[in-house]
Amino acid sequence: MADKALIAGASGIVGSSAAALFAEEGWQVYGLARKPIEVEGLIPVAADLQDPASLKAALEGVEPTHVVFASWMRQSTEQEMIRLNSAMVRNLLDALQPAGSIRHVALVTGLKHYLGPFEAYGKGKMPPTPFREEQGRLDVANFYYAQEDAVFEAAERGGFAWSVHRPHTMIGQAVGNAMNMGTTLAVYASICKETGRLFRFPGSPEQWRFLTDMTDARLLARQILWASTEPDAANEAFNVVNGDVFRWSWMWPRIAGWFGIEAEAFDGTVRPLEEQMKDDAPVWKEIAERRGLAEPDLDRLISAWHTDADLGRPIEVVTDMSKSRKLGFLDYQPTDEAFFDLFERLRTDRLIP
Repeated sequence: MADKALIAGASGIVGSSAAALFAEEGWQVYGLARKPIEVEGLIPVAADLQDPASLKAALEGVEPTHVVFASWMRQSTEQEMIRLNSAMVRNLLDALQPAGSIRHVALVTGLKHYLGPFEAYGKGKMPPTPFREEQGRLDVANFYYAQEDAVFEAAERGGFAWSVHRPHTMIGQAVGNAMNMGTTLAVYASICKETGRLFRFPGSPEQWRFLTDMTDARLLARQILWASTEPDAANEAFNVVNGDVFRWSWMWPRIAGWFGIEAEAFDGTVRPLEEQMKDDAPVWKEIAERRGLAEPDLDRLISAWHTDADLGRPIEVVTDMSKSRKLGFLDYQPTDEAFFDLFERLRTDRLIP
């Protein structure tokens, strides 16, 4: 059977990057989302992962050999996150089970595997850094664990292989995405430039001083493709980051420089973006109208709350990639260049001035 990929969450940062890469590599690619995006080489599948009936109807005759699950929905409590997000995994794999076509499922989670869920993020006893895959699960409820279990159960029934991918904070483009630091910082910098406001680091002294890393969505897509086709990578969980480390004390001025603004000297005071940008919706709408931008709705572009969570952590976060390196995945992406590539794309697409 020819290789055929189904990307669940194809409109998101990870899913859109994976869909584009698989299509470039000559795969037949189906992109599943409630509102599928138009991407060259992508066959759209409109379905709701919460609705088994819609999935069954939409996936009739699709019969993928490989599935990439890169979707989640935020809820008010972790128990609700567990219930809904694990159900979405089960619903999709249950809908595909009768065809018996699946050879591999790749599940994308993240470093909350080590840091804990939103309700307990970066609190309590954390495993030592750098985070390594063998450190296992925290003794706390976490929707990532529930999603993993749903994949493991389906794999045991269906006889297919799986991989789990744990990126750090993602750099990539997807309007409306809930985890979107790169676009959030680009919009914030653009507002500072247009209004003359100070470009203030919003995070903690620890994040300013300590080492950290990030994940370019394009590199994550390449790891997913590699793990989906490399026999030695079957049934393994992998961390995935760009391969460099940096301090925000170095990165923040570089981002400011790209936008032609100066970064304010950080005095150790935490100034969350949610607070800094709480009144910026009309400001952005005016900028968008005046500069002819494609998206005037600030809430569809930024995720200040999630950026604050990442930049406000009081601990160092560094990620080990020895496991996939030993198996042959050697890709590398400088993080500052990942930011700059994203900013260029946002400007080309008229999402920032």
